[in-house]
Amino acid sequence: MYAIVEIAGQQFKVEKDQRYFVHQLEGKPGSKVSFDKVLLLDDNGKVSVGAPAVSGVQVTAKIEQHLKGDKVIVFKKKRRKGYKVKNGHRQRLTEISVQTIGKKAAPKKAAAKKTDETEKKEVVAKKTTAKASKPAAAKTAKATTSKKAAPKKTTKKES
Repeated sequence: MYAIVEIAGQQFKVEKDQRYFVHQLEGKPGSKVSFDKVLLLDDNGKVSVGAPAVSGVQVTAKIEQHLKGDKVIVFKKKRRKGYKVKNGHRQRLTEISVQTIGKKAAPKKAAAKKTDETEKKEVVAKKTTAKASKPAAAKTAKATTSKKAAPKKTTKKES
């Protein structure tokens, strides 16, 4: 079983119990992270392709350590001009080990309570925006009725 997952803007083919070096992730060593953007899932020959992601599937991994990669030298030169620039950098990486590839956990009941609270907030927000929009509509109506057409200027042709 393997999956193609987008992690920190890059795509990786991951398998269970394998270690990967990815761009630095938030979190401390020993903590778990989950990736929801699974682009492809191969379950013993049964392939599921997402559009763009496979729904209901996630990959969980454990952060092993944070480290720096090898030094990369960037050298620029223009011949016969005396222009030479040498720079370098070391990429910050995170080593992760994949724990599971599988279905997402069902949402908890506590999440349902949160949605009720957010719905109440949305209703209150709609009411306040409706109240705020009525005076603005009245102002625009007054502004359009109070404007008068300016008389056109005519110029006399000199003969």
